[in-house]
Amino acid sequence: MSSGDLEARLVAAGVELLAEAGTDALSLREIARRAGVSHGAPRRYFPTHQALLAAIARQGYRKLGDLVAATIGDHTAGPRAALLALGRQYVEFARTEPGMFALMFRHDLLRGNNIGLREESTPLFGVLVEMLKRAGGAQPTAQAAALWAALHGIAQLWHWGTLQVVTGFDDPEPLLVAAVDTHLGRVTT
Repeated sequence: MSSGDLEARLVAAGVELLAEAGTDALSLREIARRAGVSHGAPRRYFPTHQALLAAIARQGYRKLGDLVAATIGDHTAGPRAALLALGRQYVEFARTEPGMFALMFRHDLLRGNNIGLREESTPLFGVLVEMLKRAGGAQPTAQAAALWAALHGIAQLWHWGTLQVVTGFDDPEPLLVAAVDTHLGRVTT
């Protein structure tokens, strides 16, 4: 078995474990057990626990990136419709992949990993910046950061059930519309 195969097995085992049990279950020992290797084997390929977690998180960024690209790729209805579609996809990803969603943004777990997650996360942010540029945003980078923060907050607070309690809504759609409209300045093109 090549080292690439074992690395891929370790990451796949981590992704599976994350989906089943969340970030707290991601021990080196359990990932190794699931991959069918000794508990010391991960250290040969990932110098730190954080490096293995970062490799797992990279899979989440790639999946979310693919979903976003597929979601907004054919949007000709304008920036508002595309941003709403992106927001819906982001909230759906958080709902269907809660462990991965949590890991991807847990910089306390991923810090010091020497694995460039910026290469994975920056293009996703760039999609928002470009969409806001096309919408005529005066400060597209700042607007994109604020919109991302709003979408992330909606996704996380919806997952926790907080927004349902305080709003009485049974669907996050009105919140997504409000966030997009606020950050677009009600551009309707």
